[in-house]
Amino acid sequence: MGQPLDQASVIRTILEGTASAVGQEFFEALVKNVARALGVAGAWVTEFLAEPRRLHALAFWFGDRFIPDYEYAIAGTPCEPVIDQRRLLHIPDNVVDLFPRDPDLREFRAVSYLGTPLLDGDGTILGHLAAIDTRPTPPDDQIEAVFRIFAARATAELQRLRAESRIREREEQLSRLLDSAMDAVIELDGQFRVTSVNPSAVTVFGAGPAELGGRDFRTLLAPESRDKLQRLTGELRQQPAGRQYVWVSGGLQAMRADGREFPAEASLSRFDVRGRERFAIILRNVHDQLVAEQRIESLVSESTYLKEEIEQLHDFREILGQSPAITELRRSIRQVAATTATVLITGETGTGKELVARALHAASGRASRPLIKVNCAAVPPALMESEFFGHEKGAFTGATQRRLGRFMLADQGTIFLDEIGELPLELQPKLLRVLQEGEFEVVGSSQTRKVDVRVIAATNRNLEEAIRAGRFREDLYYRLNVFPIIVPSLRQRREDILLLATEYARRYGQKIGRPVQPLSPEAVRRLTSCGWPGNVRELQNVIERAVITARDGVLTFDAILPPAADEVPPRPRESSPDAATVRTADELRHLERENILRALEATGWRVAGPTGAAQRLGLPSSTLASRMKALGIRRPRA
Repeated sequence: MGQPLDQASVIRTILEGTASAVGQEFFEALVKNVARALGVAGAWVTEFLAEPRRLHALAFWFGDRFIPDYEYAIAGTPCEPVIDQRRLLHIPDNVVDLFPRDPDLREFRAVSYLGTPLLDGDGTILGHLAAIDTRPTPPDDQIEAVFRIFAARATAELQRLRAESRIREREEQLSRLLDSAMDAVIELDGQFRVTSVNPSAVTVFGAGPAELGGRDFRTLLAPESRDKLQRLTGELRQQPAGRQYVWVSGGLQAMRADGREFPAEASLSRFDVRGRERFAIILRNVHDQLVAEQRIESLVSESTYLKEEIEQLHDFREILGQSPAITELRRSIRQVAATTATVLITGETGTGKELVARALHAASGRASRPLIKVNCAAVPPALMESEFFGHEKGAFTGATQRRLGRFMLADQGTIFLDEIGELPLELQPKLLRVLQEGEFEVVGSSQTRKVDVRVIAATNRNLEEAIRAGRFREDLYYRLNVFPIIVPSLRQRREDILLLATEYARRYGQKIGRPVQPLSPEAVRRLTSCGWPGNVRELQNVIERAVITARDGVLTFDAILPPAADEVPPRPRESSPDAATVRTADELRHLERENILRALEATGWRVAGPTGAAQRLGLPSSTLASRMKALGIRRPRA
């Protein structure tokens, strides 16, 4: 610093020495030119490491060489006030004496020091620029001005490097974000050509970046989704900047490179890159999610259904009876249970057709899967198809949620179609198709579903008569009637009545917590002499009622059952009808009047109630009252 400075020459030196350099090369050129321009022994430029309060040299020129990896703590050095006070510091002489704790000054035989902080726009210290000499350097405004010019150049380069570092960091963060995203991210140009994809997109579409790059993205969509994409991009172009994004309602139907389609949730956004239009699609394959949701929905429906079935199961644990008719029924069940044949169960009301269906399912290879029941007489005809095959959301008014049909619930299991004779004629072809092809369409969907379901049907109707009357399809009847099973009525197996009555009495006694005595001979006689038009169900009801009204556990049926045939008083000989005699209307009216009078007299003229005449006559009390009025029967005055 002993020679006067030519500022113009110095500035030219700075520019020529650093104009073409960047980064490390720039800093090396800078400190070398600082030393040369100021005529000092050494100069260095550093970046400031705030947390450890150290300075790390980006370049250090001393003597005729660079000193590599120079770094030091600023405490006790002349750099400390430069950093802390954010000002230029010039120590013209005796710098070693002023900072005796700085060993480097002594090592470099420093005599004078000049340093200035490098400040960012917000005042943050980026680093500092310093020069030392082995000679005194008197104060010189020109030197300080030139020094500040070098510092400004160093600051600008540090700011540029910091900016580049931040950009690289953001790019790396964005890259990590995209690479780790589970959703496929695809960038398209204005003509829908793929310009970039992330790794998830490669997985989702089953094609590498090279295969996807430049490909028209519309070729990776089903036709209806291509139209949707085209429409949405047109709508986005009409939106103001900052609002050019949309959630793709209903998703897209996309295709892998191998042609397999899959449902996808997606969002779409539009933006410009240097004046060029771009679109970004974020897409997720939701096939597994939909399958899982459908499975959950199926399990929930199945669980609800099975709970209802379990509540009924305790009444139908086994087929009771030792009569030849029941023995033959069990033999038929054993013959057909293990097969997949369709079974048609017929029999009177209350004979236990559902019990037979359960026994068939329990003895089949499908026992681990559900037995799904549909009572065709209990479902309104308008809802029957939805009940059988399910419906999609919005398929009809009131279809607010997607619903699985009974055939889907019974997949791999058995479906029991009770009261099949009540099935609407228009639905019979669709049931026939399920029986023959194992496939159907959900209401509101064009997609064909396939199921593996064994069908067991039951009816108390004469289906052959229904066929002749045009109410039942003949082809469906023969498809259902592959293996017919006829459930005998209770009249056809009277020898089982005692066994059944005893078992039902035991069950109902346990149910209400009352002990029940064995049936008396009189009770057995009453039970076995009854006609039982309601079959087993009627017998169950009678036994339950007898258990409820029993005294000391003794069941009596006098107030429950109509009098047995041998209890009816014999009619006078003159009024006994001859089987060949044809009665007139007046005679029949007279006989009816006499019969009602006998019933009223036997019950003390009590009409209603368990001991009333209506009960004995097997008539509703309202009907008896109506007949009494029509026949002019009045209670005699006491």
